[in-house]
Order: sequence, then structure tokens, then C-alpha cells
Amino acid sequence: MDIPEPGRRRSRSLTDLVLRLVAAAGLAVDAAVHARLADQYDAVGDSISQGTLFRLESAAASLAVLLLLLWRHRAGDVFAWAVAASGLGALLLYRYVDVGAIGPLPNMYEPVWFSDKTLAAWAEGVATAALTILLLLGRRRRHP
Repeated sequence: MDIPEPGRRRSRSLTDLVLRLVAAAGLAVDAAVHARLADQYDAVGDSISQGTLFRLESAAASLAVLLLLLWRHRAGDVFAWAVAASGLGALLLYRYVDVGAIGPLPNMYEPVWFSDKTLAAWAEGVATAALTILLLLGRRRRHP
């Protein structure tokens, strides 16, 4: 049985902490941008507005930040990754593809880049990358 050296353990803890802080910062920016923009998108959609979806994204990203910083459990890390990756995926999809309305979801196609969209994309991308590394490192540590 391999027992990691104290210095190595400290290095892993520091790496985990840095990755968590980077991911939390990205998700916090994501939450703030979506919360700030939600009112502007309330008119887009019938049964569910795009503003409502933005508020849900903001709430999910805020919860993910709390889980990353306070709970520090693999399930919370996976949830945070799913929030960041799905947010980035949706942003890119609706930037480049006119999907149209899907059931109760509105048509969110918006083929332009503007400062808040760019900021959200970078924040979600950085969070996704940091969380991917965190999850892969955690898996590698458990399976030598």
C-alpha cells in the first residue's frame, strides 16, 4: 500500500484548493451575469421565459459555488461540472444554431457576441476546465 509523502499530500491539497477556487470564481461570474441579464429576457418565451431559465442557471451556479467551497465532495464537484459544462454548451449552441423552441423552452437563438455573453462563456469554460482536471485528478488518486 502506497502512503503518499506529507509534501506530496500537501501539494495535492493545494492543487485541489486552487482548482476549486478557480471553478468557484468562474461559476460565481456565471451566476452574476445570468442574474443581471434575466430581466432583459423575461419577454422571450411563452410558458417558460428565457429570463426564468437565466434565473435557474444563476441559482444552480450559486449552489455549485457553495458545494465546491463548503461541501468538497465528489458529488458536488460533478454537479458543479454539469452546471458549468451545460451552461457553456447551451450558450454556444444557441449562439451558432437556430434550434427553435423545444416544447415549453423558448427559442433562445442569439447569433451575436456581446460583453456579458463573452464573459459568461469564458467563466463557464474556465470552470469546466478546472472541474474536469479536479475530477480526473481525484479519480486517478483513487485508482493507482
